[in-house]
Amino acid sequence: MLDVLIIGAGPVGLACALETQRRGLKVAIVEKGALVNSLVGYPTNMEFFSTPELLEIGGYPFPTSHYKPLREDALDYYQRVARDEKLTLRLYERVLKLEGEQGNFTVTTDKGEIRTRNVVVATGFYDLPNPLNVPGEDLPHVSHYYKEPYQHVAQHVVVVGAKNSSAKAALQLTRAGATVTLIVRGPAISDSVKYWIRPDLVNRIAEGRITAHFNTCITAIHPEAVDVLTPDGPLTIPTNFVYALTGYHPDEALLGRLGVEPDPADEARAPLFDPATHETTRPGLFVAGTVCGGRATSRWFIENGRHHAQLIAAHLSAQAFA
Repeated sequence: MLDVLIIGAGPVGLACALETQRRGLKVAIVEKGALVNSLVGYPTNMEFFSTPELLEIGGYPFPTSHYKPLREDALDYYQRVARDEKLTLRLYERVLKLEGEQGNFTVTTDKGEIRTRNVVVATGFYDLPNPLNVPGEDLPHVSHYYKEPYQHVAQHVVVVGAKNSSAKAALQLTRAGATVTLIVRGPAISDSVKYWIRPDLVNRIAEGRITAHFNTCITAIHPEAVDVLTPDGPLTIPTNFVYALTGYHPDEALLGRLGVEPDPADEARAPLFDPATHETTRPGLFVAGTVCGGRATSRWFIENGRHHAQLIAAHLSAQAFA
């Protein structure tokens, strides 16, 4: 039987595993996809907004030649940490339910059962995009994930959103030779867009290289066009591809099956947990990382979420060796 099962092999899940393992506990990580699966899905050569030391876990230096590391740097770094710490990884194994109680849990996955005394949920949010809820959203040329611009040379591309992801995508696509139309639900590009990105996008819109429609929403998507509703009325925009970069949210269905109770007083439906230990209202079940913020996905990042591992590990080791 395990002392701790970590659900989620992202940076915070890895941090939880190595911190608890270092304290003499028997630990494994179960992950429905690849190691650091969210980072695998990030855009090619995506630049982190943080410096390397803020992304480090377990005291391992993060070597990179960049002031702000790239996605590829992080992928190499986290797999090296997992290898050097000899973490037990059960990848491409999806958790279905949790039964039992603290000290005698059974986690059922699509590949069998895992017995463990405690469970830590570090599942993040990147796998579930916020839908547009419009006809045609499931067409093959529509995606909630942007990877790179090169396949869109000389193509018409609609980008939906006004924050960092959509801003960077719109700029990259434009510079790679795509004709970009930006659809923004609000009146302007979000003030939360990083200070070195926002002026670039605003200037490209002002000079006409990017067409932007503000206070506008998509009403339907067709194979070669999108219908939008602007302040001046309905409009049809020809397009070959659509990137709906409207954000993401935690797997609330999974959290419910595990027994994670949301805070009824929090509009973001963040889990109820003890901030000193990160234990939820179900004894022996803990939460760590971005999932702690519920639908407010900007509350926790790698930079501050990695410290949850130390709180959880200290509590579990004190409990195990009391």
